[in-house]
Amino acid sequence: MGIANNNSGNRVNSRRSESRIMTAYRPRVNLNRVTQAQRPGVFEQSIHIGASSTFVERCFTDLDLMHRWLNPALRCMPVGGTWSTALGGRSRFIIRVPLINPALNSVVVEREPGLVVWQFSGFFQGRDRWECQPCDTGTWLLNRFEYRISNPVIEFGFNTFASAWTRRDMMAQLERLKAVAEELYELDNQ
Repeated sequence: MGIANNNSGNRVNSRRSESRIMTAYRPRVNLNRVTQAQRPGVFEQSIHIGASSTFVERCFTDLDLMHRWLNPALRCMPVGGTWSTALGGRSRFIIRVPLINPALNSVVVEREPGLVVWQFSGFFQGRDRWECQPCDTGTWLLNRFEYRISNPVIEFGFNTFASAWTRRDMMAQLERLKAVAEELYELDNQ
């Protein structure tokens, strides 16, 4: 960390000076011209689960277990007949909304032990990341949902009616997933 002189001759920490300068000279952006469709939305939440990452991962890769913790308004089904969370695996998430039942088509684009990333398209475009991070007392599960909405009507509806609900529902789903994983873990360790 360097020391520099400021205009009054006093010595100051150069990193602090640089950061003040960088802040002061940031270009101004008119956000009114940038629509939500151009800016990705992100919901990111995590939860500690008192179970090994193997049990936690099963909860978001086994379709029957998924339906135990998913919101009942969501239904997930394989495309092509066989459920798979392997790289390239395809599925469809249907949201049960009266009259319209919007769907998201998804494909697994990243897959490692403890990690699945679905890329989806439909009325939203984006990614849904599920990642296990083992720790001494179990597993931290991270869920990161990134999206873009290109239809202005859907964008307005989502921002007005569903955004806050989606954030709350993601946390409720993580709580339900935690209960399922811990139950499986306890049953296996009896």
